Amino acid sequence: MVIGAIAESVSRSVGNVTDTLSETFMEPTIRLGVTGLARAGKTVFITSLVANLLDRGRMSQLVAQSEGRILSAYLQPQPDDTIPRFDYENHLGDLTSRTPSWPDSTRSISELRLSLKVQPTGMLSGFQGPRTVHLDIVDYPGEWLLDLSLLDKSYADWSSEMLTRMAHRPDGPAYVDMARNEPSTDNLDESRARALTETYTAALHVARNAGFSDCSPGRFLLPGELAGSPVLTFAPLPPKGTVPRKSLWREMERRFEAYKSRVVKPFFRDHFSRIDRQVVLVDALGAIHAGPRAVEDLRQTMADILTAYRPGANAFLTNLLLGKRVEKILFAATKADHLHHSQHPRLTGIMEAMTREARDRARFAGAETQALSLASLRATTEQTISHGGRDLDCVRGTLLKTGKQAAFFPGELPQDPTHLLGPARDGAEAWLGQDYEVMNFAPALLTLKPGEGPPHIRLDRAAQFLIGDKL
Repeated sequence: MVIGAIAESVSRSVGNVTDTLSETFMEPTIRLGVTGLARAGKTVFITSLVANLLDRGRMSQLVAQSEGRILSAYLQPQPDDTIPRFDYENHLGDLTSRTPSWPDSTRSISELRLSLKVQPTGMLSGFQGPRTVHLDIVDYPGEWLLDLSLLDKSYADWSSEMLTRMAHRPDGPAYVDMARNEPSTDNLDESRARALTETYTAALHVARNAGFSDCSPGRFLLPGELAGSPVLTFAPLPPKGTVPRKSLWREMERRFEAYKSRVVKPFFRDHFSRIDRQVVLVDALGAIHAGPRAVEDLRQTMADILTAYRPGANAFLTNLLLGKRVEKILFAATKADHLHHSQHPRLTGIMEAMTREARDRARFAGAETQALSLASLRATTEQTISHGGRDLDCVRGTLLKTGKQAAFFPGELPQDPTHLLGPARDGAEAWLGQDYEVMNFAPALLTLKPGEGPPHIRLDRAAQFLIGDKL
C-alpha cells in the first residue's frame, strides 16, 4: 500500500508537470469547478455563463472581450470520456423557450468544454497569431462538497457536531432523542441501523428544505447507485467511553470510515485535485430568510468545507494536492435580482463577512479569493412603489407558483453585516425587529438580440475574476 501511494503521488506530480509544459507550449486549459449548496443555482450559472461566452454582447466587464481580443468561442467534445456531458442545450432551451422554466438541479458530476480563440497581448502580440484557450467546466453537487470536511474528523467528533446541530433544526430533536436512547453498545442489529439511518436522512431533508446548509454526509441526500448499501447505512450516535467489538456504535464508526475512504476520497482524488479555479455559489438570501441559526450554520459550513486549503490540516488532502492547488476561489451570493440594485452592495458585504474565515484559510494557502453578489439569469425588473408614506424599492417578476406578475419588497438588508452575523453567532431564534422575505420567481420570457446572451447581473465580473488572467 505504501509503494502504491508513493507511485500514485509520483504519477500525479509528473502529470501536473506535463500539464504545465503542455499549457506553456500548446493550448492552455482551465478547469473550472462549479458547485454550491442547495438551490444556489449551479445549473443556471453554468448555462448562462456558457451562453454569454458564446454570445458576448453582455460581457463588458470581461476585459478580453471589451478589448475585442476574443475572436470566437465554440463548444467541443470534453476530454473526459467517462464523465457525463453537461446538458447545456436542453438547459438553455428550458430558460429561453416561450414558456421558460428553471432546469433540473445538479444530481451528479458532469463536464463541458468551451474553447475560446483569443488574440494575445504584449510586445510580441503583433507577431503572434490567435491562440486557443480551453475552459473545462466541471459541475458537481454541493452536497458532495460538504463531505470535504469529513476527511479530518473522527466518527465521534462528527457525531458530536451533528447531534448538536440537529438539536436546533426542524425534526432534528426527534432524531437526537432516538440516538440518545439507542443502546449503541449492544451487538449490531441491522434493522436498528437502518431505522436510525432512515430517520436521520429524513431529518437532513427537512433541514435542507428549511434553509440549513450542513446536511452531511452529502451522499445521503443524493445516494445514486449507493442507495441502501452499508456504506450509506450509518448515523451519528452519542460518543461512548468503551464500546465492544461488533457493537452498533463500533459498526457505525467502521461504516463512517468506509464512507470516507471508498466514496469521498475517490471523488476528490479523481476530480477535485485537478481543478484550477473554483466558484462556490451560495443562496445567502435563503439562509437569511430562514433565520439566524441558518445563517450561522451556513457560515460554519463555508469555513469547514475549505479546510482543504489550510496547509497540514489533512494528510490525505496535503498529499492529494501536492504540486497542484486551486489558484482562485469565488464565493458568489446568487439571486441578486431578488433585490433592488441599491441593496446589492449590502448583500456583497454580508457575503464577504459570512465567508471571511473560509477566505482567510484559502488565502493563507496561496489561493486568490473574492466574494460578490450576482444573478446568473435576471428574472426581475425594478420598480419603486409608494406605500405608507414611503418609497419602497421593489423588484417585479412572475411568481413561480401562480404565474402572476407581482412587485415584491423583501425588506432592507443591514449596512453593517454584524447586525446579521452577531445574532446568528449568539444563537438567536429570530431576527429582532426585521423580517427578510424571499419570493420564488419564474424565469422571464426572453427576447435576445443577435450576439447577446441571457441577461444577468455581474456574471461578466465573475468571469473576469475566474478566467480573465488566462485570456
